[in-house]
Parts: sequence; structure tokens; C-alpha cells
Amino acid sequence: MSDSSTETVEWPEYVPPALRRGATPQEWADPRWQLRHCFCTAQQLEQVLRLTDEEREALSAAGGRLSVRVTPHFLSLMQPEDPLDPLRLQVIPRRGELHAYPEEMPDPCGEDADMKAPGLVHRYPDRVLLLVTDRCSSYCRYCTRSRLVSGGRTRLFDEEACLDYLRRHTEVRDVLVSGGDPLLLPDARLEALLARLRAIPHIELLRVGTRVPIMLPMRITPALGAMLRRYAPLFISVHCNHPRELCPQTQQALELLADHGLPLGCQSVLLRGVNDDPQTMLRLCHRLLQCRVRPYYLYQCDPVPGTRHFRTDIRCGLDIIRHLRGFTSGYAIPQYVVDAPGGGGKVPLNPDYILDHTPTHITLRNYAGHTYSYPLPSPEP
Repeated sequence: MSDSSTETVEWPEYVPPALRRGATPQEWADPRWQLRHCFCTAQQLEQVLRLTDEEREALSAAGGRLSVRVTPHFLSLMQPEDPLDPLRLQVIPRRGELHAYPEEMPDPCGEDADMKAPGLVHRYPDRVLLLVTDRCSSYCRYCTRSRLVSGGRTRLFDEEACLDYLRRHTEVRDVLVSGGDPLLLPDARLEALLARLRAIPHIELLRVGTRVPIMLPMRITPALGAMLRRYAPLFISVHCNHPRELCPQTQQALELLADHGLPLGCQSVLLRGVNDDPQTMLRLCHRLLQCRVRPYYLYQCDPVPGTRHFRTDIRCGLDIIRHLRGFTSGYAIPQYVVDAPGGGGKVPLNPDYILDHTPTHITLRNYAGHTYSYPLPSPEP
């Protein structure tokens, strides 16, 4: 990981003294300090949050499923007295996490079945997923890959085997680098991997999936942006779920990436109590555009064990899209998708705007509920 900026920094207004842990503003702005001072236990979290009995119970058992880890930065954005704070719900365990249900699966997306080499998932015809690390700056309690991350696996990613596979499979043109979070890798380590991928002639597009700009915005430095730009076309897929995550420091980090010519898209997970209402999602999408990030996907939460309390009805997601379409600009509307359990891949879901389809016309309903007829071309004589 590269050094943080040497510029003079001030304490962000919202950082309470209990979170500073004796640090200077310069130390707070250092991503390495943030990672060394993550909050991982109930005792540490109680220094900042008023924990409920339910949270304490869940914290005592959560490590067996998925480690608890929250950066001081992300913790500083929470309301310390509110157990239903939407940011808190994402990273602090609750009792529902301790229970699994019959519909839940350790690997709901079927990635293990499509893993052609350690860390390389090839499901779609022309693109692959690389899982290059099992570490994240903070662990989200609804994580699709909770079976893999935070567990200290030593063989999650075999770089040589993955690169050998990619060289032999010339149909692959698009590589998504994910994990864990690849932006936790040191600049030199990440660049070495990107350079080797870019050296494969048939690979046209690189993508990086990350939550670092949200959880650890001080990791996003000019040096990192310049390095990533060297491997363009390279897209950044940011994971952000609530408008309050987009604080001034995060906005600055996202704009830095955009200033280096890196296209930014956002992938949000639909979560009960976090963003499962149209107004919250509208505010999130508008804030993303202000940060120069295009809302890309709204994901239905995957049925990972211990996530039933997060998952909504599919109709909730459709209702959100229905309230966005026509009431804001098209750039602000993500595509709602569900990753078909068992390895079916992403399936787009949309409200039904087609009321009738005849040989001569289609009857459409617009965003306001009005109906219109679109004439179809007559068959050629």
C-alpha cells in the first residue's frame, strides 16, 4: 500500500474524540493507521457505540462465520445511539446472523463450481472473475463470499495458474479483479498483476471491484490513480449502499479516481432497513452522480447463511425501480438484478411496462400510469 498524502490535513468535523485513539490528523488520514486500528470486538466497539444485548450476543459468536472488522473512518459516520442506523446494520452483527434457513446456501452464486483455477471463476462466455485476496478493510455482514473472506485461506488465488488459463482461453476479453478487496493490495503488487493481465493480447477490458473508497477513502491517492490509469481501459466498480456513506472524504476519493480518467460505476445491494425504500435509493443515486459515479446495479441480496433479516421480497426492488423511472434522470437509475441461485448468473428484473402485444401494436404503460399504443411495422408485401 502506498504512502498517504503528505499534505497538511485537518480533523474531519464528524470524527468524535473516542475514535481518534490518540492519533494526529495525519495518522487518521493514513490508511495503514486505519487498518491497524480497526474495531473488531464488542469491547472496542463499546468505546464508541451503545451496543444492544442482541449485538453483544451476536458479536460473541460472529467470528465463527465472518470476522468483525470496521475501520475507524466508517465507524465515525454512524449514529452511536441508534442500533438501527443503516451503516451500523451493515457491519455490526445481529442475532439474525446466527441462524441459517433451508433456502440459504454457502455459495449461492455457484462460483466454486465454475472455478477453473484457484481464484478464477469463468461462467460467462467472454469474461472471468479473479478473486485475488480474501481480505477487506471492513466486513459486511451480508457478504456473498463469507465462505472465503477473512478466513486466512492460503490458496484462494494462484496467480500463475490463473494467468496460464487466461493465456489459453482467447475468448476471454474482460477480467473483473475482485476478492476480498483488491485495493488493499500494495500499489506495486496490484500493478504487477494488472501489467501481466494487460500483456495478454486478447484481454480488452479490466475492471476492479472495491468498497475501499467507502470504507477507507484515504487509501485512494494520486499515486494509485496514476497507476490504475496506466492500464486503461480500466473501470472501477464501487460498492455503496446508503447516501450517508458518501461523506466529503469519500467524495474526494471518488473524484480523484474520476480525474484520472477511470470510469466509475456503483453496485448496491438491496438491504432491509438500509436502503429498501424509494426515497433512500433516490438520494443514494443522486449523491453518486454528484460524486461522478454512475449507478450501475441494484443487487437482490444473495441467500447466504445468516442473511434472512437483510433480504427483501423481489417486489420491493421492482417497486423502487418503478418509483425511480421517469421521476429522475436515466443516468440515476441502476439495473435491478438477481444472481440466479446455483450459478445461473445475473438476471435483470424490471417492472412490466408492456400491457398488450398484438401483430399491429404494443400497448405501453409509462411511469405515470398512462397508456400509449406503439404501432408495429406492417409485414413487407
